Amino acid sequence: MITMNAAVFVGPNEPLELRELTIPSEPGPQEVLVRLVASGVCHSDLHALDGDWETPAPLVLGHEGAGVVVAVGSEVTGLEADDHVILSWTPSCQKCEFCVAGRPVLCQLANETAYQHVFFDGKPRLHDGDKDVRSFLAVGSFGEYAMVPASAAIKIRRDAPLAQAALVGCAVTTGIGAVTNTAGVEPGSTVLVVGCGGVGLNVVQGARLAGAKQIIVADVSAEKLELGRTFGATHTINSREVDLVETVMALTDGRGVDYAFEAIGLPFTIEACYEAIRRGGTAVVVGQVADGVKISIDPFVMSDQEKRLIGSNYGSSRQSIDFPKIIDLYMEGRVDLDSMVTDRIPLSGVNEAFAEMRKGRGIRTVIEYGG
Repeated sequence: MITMNAAVFVGPNEPLELRELTIPSEPGPQEVLVRLVASGVCHSDLHALDGDWETPAPLVLGHEGAGVVVAVGSEVTGLEADDHVILSWTPSCQKCEFCVAGRPVLCQLANETAYQHVFFDGKPRLHDGDKDVRSFLAVGSFGEYAMVPASAAIKIRRDAPLAQAALVGCAVTTGIGAVTNTAGVEPGSTVLVVGCGGVGLNVVQGARLAGAKQIIVADVSAEKLELGRTFGATHTINSREVDLVETVMALTDGRGVDYAFEAIGLPFTIEACYEAIRRGGTAVVVGQVADGVKISIDPFVMSDQEKRLIGSNYGSSRQSIDFPKIIDLYMEGRVDLDSMVTDRIPLSGVNEAFAEMRKGRGIRTVIEYGG
């Protein structure tokens, strides 16, 4: 067994507790032991911490991580010790109908296990004395080590900095993939992005990569709107000061946008995105809402105008393909990961990072473990 430090979720609206846990030193046959180098602090972790989502305790939060392989199980192929990997929070069984169809983010086994914060055998891998401790989405990157299914450790090139690479494990892939995979935005399209946080800014990057001619971003923060321009937006809307839908219509000659992406997770912004698309347009729900949230749309308008409202989970990604591809784009200077990292902290600063997140500050705080 290996003793490791981790930030443990003990209940909603309680600070994370730094504890010493144990993790097996030998992975299971189809598992990989990873030494974390970096982990992003994501809004999804805050949903759990603030009680927006029903989350079991005790549990190690964190799901946006990158590190170095320590050991691999006896049946693992394609990975070996010292490989650099990004962790995926949707491990795939590679056997169910969704995995076989090339849609691993919908993996049936992951839905039944990883989404319950346990492994494919229904058990956790971390322990606090004789007590089991779960890992958030079977990752638990707020700890020095993580045991993950082999399909959740995606090998990347060794020359990519792992602090930036960690963000590809969630926000970057979720945002870029929503554009390129889920929606399939065409060159010359008009795009609206509501919310300029970590995911929204990567939706902007995805729209830029796809060749959109008009990228409109909306937020209530002037600072975040400016960041939107930095990442590729052509127009900004401060929706605290003006009506969002009316302004979008004015910017598109009353037509509406081809594609609208909601990257916050609020019912009224989802509804606004739907209202802002043109006839035959597509609104994409990317942001994660709290448990029990509902929206209201007019079904007559949906059928009469052939509007589409669709969801995007993890950017509809195939992580083994998309993670290395995004890293290559970053290393070529076509995707900006450096500007996303607005603070670097040790694990001991994680509660302060969440306090800053609640105030809407920064894009991504990255926990660095060293090495």
